[in-house]
Amino acid sequence: MKLAIISDIHANLPALEAVLADLDTWHPDFVVVDGDVVNRGPRPRECLHRILERQEEGGWPYLLGNHEEYVLAHYRSEVPKTGPLAEVYRYSRWTLEQLGEDVRFILDLPFCLTLEEHTPQVYVTHASPLGTRDGLYPEMDDEEIRKRLPGPIPLLGVAHTHRPFIRRVDDTLVVNAGAVGLPFDGDWRASYARLWWDGETWSGRIHRLPYDRERAIEDFYTTGFLEEAGPLAQLILIELKEARSQLFQWTTAYLDKVLAGEMSVAEAVQEFLRSENLHPATHHRV
Repeated sequence: MKLAIISDIHANLPALEAVLADLDTWHPDFVVVDGDVVNRGPRPRECLHRILERQEEGGWPYLLGNHEEYVLAHYRSEVPKTGPLAEVYRYSRWTLEQLGEDVRFILDLPFCLTLEEHTPQVYVTHASPLGTRDGLYPEMDDEEIRKRLPGPIPLLGVAHTHRPFIRRVDDTLVVNAGAVGLPFDGDWRASYARLWWDGETWSGRIHRLPYDRERAIEDFYTTGFLEEAGPLAQLILIELKEARSQLFQWTTAYLDKVLAGEMSVAEAVQEFLRSENLHPATHHRV
């Protein structure tokens, strides 16, 4: 049996299209979409539609990610529409606006998936069994990972951290599929997990694919994302270009100051760019 786990597309349509074409060549028996299809990128509706097409054609399960949760928080009016917090999460509200009525397709996504038919049990979830934001990182030791296992299980598949790895912990093959659309390990190529069961054990590898990144960058401009989704959209574009996380570092350093009214989101982004010696994105391509 061949199993593929794809995740963290983050509304990057060119990256998703490259992975879908590759899957059509590899012919896995089962594909799991492990969350974060939408948000933190410029083509959420198109990416959602591509996944829904595959779900209809091939029965691909689509699991809940934290970024689906962020969009749903706006839909359920759990985030204020004005004020500092609204500005911080403006890019998620932009995503909701792009989805429109299609948001209904993410309302009841399952947290996890277990597979038992024809194989030993497989458990797949977005970050870890502890939650959609409690991720597994390559530098974690075995004991830290054990705390996040759902119990004795042959295969645990996760994503969320955008940093792929495969490692065996006791009798469990732990697989972080990385990110299709927004890797954070310094390698900009799309990442997904290829896994196979040989009748006795699970094996696998992380598969990397180049894609039309210039087209993905262009989408930030042509869709209005960079101009309309708030100052943090600049950092998301830098994440795409550099294949390194920026939002987490910005949040750690500036979120409390913004929420306390000490500075605006735009001011905090500009200060962060200066402190990190990063070049700000502009609303005009050069």
